[in-house]
Amino acid sequence: MTAITASGVTVEVGGRALLREVDLDVPTGTVHALLGPNGAGKSTLLSVLAGDRAPDRGTVEILGRPVSDWRLRELARERAVLTQEHSVAFAFPVREVVRMGRAPWARTAREDDDDRAVAAAIDAAELWRLEERAVPTLSGGERARTAFARTLAQESGILLLDEPTAALDLRHQEQTMQRARLIAARGGTVVVVVHDLTLAAAYADAVTLLSDGEVAATGSPLADMDVALLSDVYEHPVEFIRHPRTGAVIVQPIRNT
Repeated sequence: MTAITASGVTVEVGGRALLREVDLDVPTGTVHALLGPNGAGKSTLLSVLAGDRAPDRGTVEILGRPVSDWRLRELARERAVLTQEHSVAFAFPVREVVRMGRAPWARTAREDDDDRAVAAAIDAAELWRLEERAVPTLSGGERARTAFARTLAQESGILLLDEPTAALDLRHQEQTMQRARLIAARGGTVVVVVHDLTLAAAYADAVTLLSDGEVAATGSPLADMDVALLSDVYEHPVEFIRHPRTGAVIVQPIRNT
């Protein structure tokens, strides 16, 4: 079954195309990474896939239904979105911010699961010692983990994550991507914008590589992608290195030092 399908998606602002004729298919039960340099269109594409931004041309379907046909609350029960912005205007404690993720289930039978879902999300993001702290007092990484926990608490089948590892230390980067893999293994779907190519190689079933708003390559795991194409898109030479013990692919820039 296909969780998300995009066909011919084009987004234009001020006469400039942020996305051009983008096609994408994301099967259920997979982790799909959106890759590309700054300004390639990754966040714009994620917002279109989420239904938060209407394309100028093209269509997006979630679970076989046009995203424009979903009512907002209904859509929120099917997909959760983590944006790059993690600011909270008021001094809410971490636990209450995480609980905000349960809003789509208010006045439904699943409201009875709120306490369990919030506790599970706090546990997954390792926020036990922080749950009573006011969010504005947290570090950038702690705020990012709080935002991720809110997304997890929503318990939607599709997660759309925009750079969830950007502010995190090594341990929590790995834990976040491991959680994405676990969600996919349980039948969920994750679309994630990520800059760390080694993380994408380790955890994504497939990738879409964007360049200047267009799809340069899509579908294959990163380890199967042409290294010359990656070097061209990022405008810097990169190489794949196989870990001698595990065989895992490490992607690193070639340095002249």
